[in-house]
Amino acid sequence: MKRLDVLDGMRGYFLVFMLLNHLIFAGGYWLVEINHRQLTFVEDAQGFVFMSGLLVGMVYARKMLKSGYEAGRDKIWARAIELYRYAMGIVLFVLAARLLLPGATAIWQDWLGVIALNDPWRLTSIATFFYQPTFMDILPQYIIYMIFAPALIWLCITGRWTWVAIGSLVIWMAGQLGLQRLITYPIDGMLGAPDQEGIRASFNLLGWQIVFFSGLVAGSLTAMKKIEWSRIFSPEKTLIPKVAAAILLFFLPLRIATAHDLMPGFILEKFGTMEIRADFGPVYLLNFAALAAGVAWLLIAGPRHHHPYVQKAASVLTGVFSLSFLQLLGRHSLHVYVWHVIIVFLVRYIDGISPDFSELTKTAIAISCVALLALPALYRERETFWPTGPAEPKKA
Repeated sequence: MKRLDVLDGMRGYFLVFMLLNHLIFAGGYWLVEINHRQLTFVEDAQGFVFMSGLLVGMVYARKMLKSGYEAGRDKIWARAIELYRYAMGIVLFVLAARLLLPGATAIWQDWLGVIALNDPWRLTSIATFFYQPTFMDILPQYIIYMIFAPALIWLCITGRWTWVAIGSLVIWMAGQLGLQRLITYPIDGMLGAPDQEGIRASFNLLGWQIVFFSGLVAGSLTAMKKIEWSRIFSPEKTLIPKVAAAILLFFLPLRIATAHDLMPGFILEKFGTMEIRADFGPVYLLNFAALAAGVAWLLIAGPRHHHPYVQKAASVLTGVFSLSFLQLLGRHSLHVYVWHVIIVFLVRYIDGISPDFSELTKTAIAISCVALLALPALYRERETFWPTGPAEPKKA
């Protein structure tokens, strides 16, 4: 199996669990509790952003190595423009649905806020990503990172990848200290509408960029064959999985305590400042680095390890990411992400106009939505599944 197949499977895995986490029912539902985020301070959005950066680095670094900086830059920016159209398309679709569906304005109020089509400031805020409706915020983040990606990939392939890594770390630290507020506070006041909500975003770009650009650096170095992953993650080198396991086990009871309101307030007062999801705080960074390193070691070194339990764990993990359904989603991850937003909004509307669903009904709806997630991917690969033209003769 190609390495990219496993990476696609991982992206598909993150998409499935993002969908399950984003489906909102009155009273909640049990499937949302089956997720690794219940045991670690790592969420599917982080994995999705990292994998996106990794593949951007791998794909476009090869393009630059082969055809030059301009060719790679043009491809990346063309991709960013395409994604911008998707981002605006989601907003327009939801706003049109809000006008057509009875009661949608009230049901989606918390997710959309106040969006008036005759308010130029609010429309400008949406078009410039300062105002982001709920669940529509990963695409803007991805697009902004793609704007800077060409220059950073070029630095990586010209031997200056350490500049990128250090710069990303410094920017992350600035995000933890809230230095972005020097810019965002004046803009928030300028864009403030009658609802006093000028900037509306779930992610601090200065904090979360370290997830995307660390993947971009790793992907660029991989494309250049500067990293031998099988040597870094080898069965004999067990320090990485041991450190990763120690970090994750240390945070396990803390994650359970915070998830179930069991942490004493005098500890939470301090701990909470280090565990801000929107900023991708230190707790999230440590957990993500540990889990990513542990999973990478298990996938690469695990099958060659002498212990049968390690081999079995590696086989199970590889088997999950090798599921054809997940790989199908992963091959078209950004189109599937756009579609998942529409699914989430429609399910919220149906739940809002219906009597409370039973747990069985909620489960059936969620599983059906997971199946529906594949529709854009199937459409984009329709020629593979349902060929319409005559088969081309095989080349000798």
